[in-house]
Amino acid sequence: MFGWNAREVPSLPGGSDELLLFDTAAGREVRLEPGETGSLYVCGITPYDATHMGHAATYVAFDLLNRYWRDAGRTVQYVQNVTDVDDPLLERANATGVDWEALAKDQTDLFREDMEALNVLPPDHYIGAVESVPWIIPAVEQLLDAGLAYRVPGEGNEPDGDVYFDSVAAAGEGWHNGLTSRLTEEEMLPLFAERGGDPDRPGKRHPLDALLWRVAREGEPKWPGNSLGEGRPGWHIECSIIARRFLPETFDVQGGGSDLSFPHHEMSAGHAYALTRTPLARHFVHAGMVGLDGEKMSKSKGNLVLVSKLRAAGEDPAAIRTVLLGQHYRSDWFWTDELLVQARARLGRWREAARAGGSSGTSELAAAIRAALAKDLDAPAALDAVDAWAGSVLAAARSGADTGEAAGTPAAEVLDALLGIRL
Repeated sequence: MFGWNAREVPSLPGGSDELLLFDTAAGREVRLEPGETGSLYVCGITPYDATHMGHAATYVAFDLLNRYWRDAGRTVQYVQNVTDVDDPLLERANATGVDWEALAKDQTDLFREDMEALNVLPPDHYIGAVESVPWIIPAVEQLLDAGLAYRVPGEGNEPDGDVYFDSVAAAGEGWHNGLTSRLTEEEMLPLFAERGGDPDRPGKRHPLDALLWRVAREGEPKWPGNSLGEGRPGWHIECSIIARRFLPETFDVQGGGSDLSFPHHEMSAGHAYALTRTPLARHFVHAGMVGLDGEKMSKSKGNLVLVSKLRAAGEDPAAIRTVLLGQHYRSDWFWTDELLVQARARLGRWREAARAGGSSGTSELAAAIRAALAKDLDAPAALDAVDAWAGSVLAAARSGADTGEAAGTPAAEVLDALLGIRL
């Protein structure tokens, strides 16, 4: 599946590889080992609605990591999925009378447009769940054969044969329930029910066992499943298999929103460990949640701020990105119109300074941005450094002082390369 287009990232001198990131599994900031490559998996959208600010904030956050690594000289391997078949998508399609495949294609296309407008670098591999079904089937069969998965008998209108992960049997030194999320079972159970799990399903060996293969139901999409029978995959196994196929067996960073820490990343890590007895990822990194004017932003509330609607209204995508970078990626925060007004003004000052000062002070600016990003991707501090640079340049221009336009890298290239902001 095609990702989206991106402009070439400017190359700057002086990058360094000294990154601290908050690792959810470790419960603290950790220093990432320097290396020639960086491998990153960020969980993608379920395409039943357009890109809202929670999505945008997550992908812009991990775009900073991608850019930091590239600036440090690493070759980055970046993979993202799109869950183009799953219960929420099918439910929305049924509710609106739209073909589920058409809905998925339409919203995936819109997501691509939003990401390109926000100057988010595309993944090297952008893989749909539908595309991954042939890879998932043998993996689920392997887990069954190893005694790490089991079939659940039907009850009522439910057919026999749904396949579940045996989280107790699969546990070991490298994974067990709660290892990556640092949650207790008492904390996990309500979240599992809230976020797509079925802890109370009869026939399961443990309430936290996750669905691997859903046998065919009337009116639902299905694929030939070899020994599994016709059906479709569960959610978590999709990311395990895609990551294993396109990234090193233990890759560097698993990323996504904080609502994916459990159960999605926990279960994906468990499936991968059960298949190979090696950890899925070295580090698990999560972005905070975005609300609107003091309330949780959600599809059910109907209060989503959509990137596509702002773009259609003529909003500068660089201003949207500036709002997102103005909040630390791990924080929970609320979108307001005032933030967008402030971002427009901020961006205007930076553009004025870039015109007035050319390349004046940009070596120091790049160093300040890099130092901020090295401390757990502290984009707000990086933007403060840009403000200080712009203020200095504009003050010099007003006083008639020499701004040194011929020296250094143009400011527009510095901000594009390190922050993805187009002046």
